[in-house]
Amino acid sequence: MPRGTLYDGGRLHPRHVRDRQFATVGFGRRGLNPGEVRRFLHRVALDLTALHHDLAQLSEENARMKRALRVRQSAWSERRRP
Repeated sequence: MPRGTLYDGGRLHPRHVRDRQFATVGFGRRGLNPGEVRRFLHRVALDLTALHHDLAQLSEENARMKRALRVRQSAWSERRRP
């Protein structure tokens, strides 16, 4: 992933976090600890993976419940017809 590009519009995906590159700064103890940054980004990517999985499951459940509601409403309207 090119440096400076957070994500290509829309949703932030775990791969965007894992592949993120940071510019290095000077020598010595200036800047961030690269190992610590990588560990943190990996942790964020794992959390994003779990959230995307949960979102997919909830979307499927929502669609299932909407279908069930439509079936029930249709059955109810059929029963009420003379």
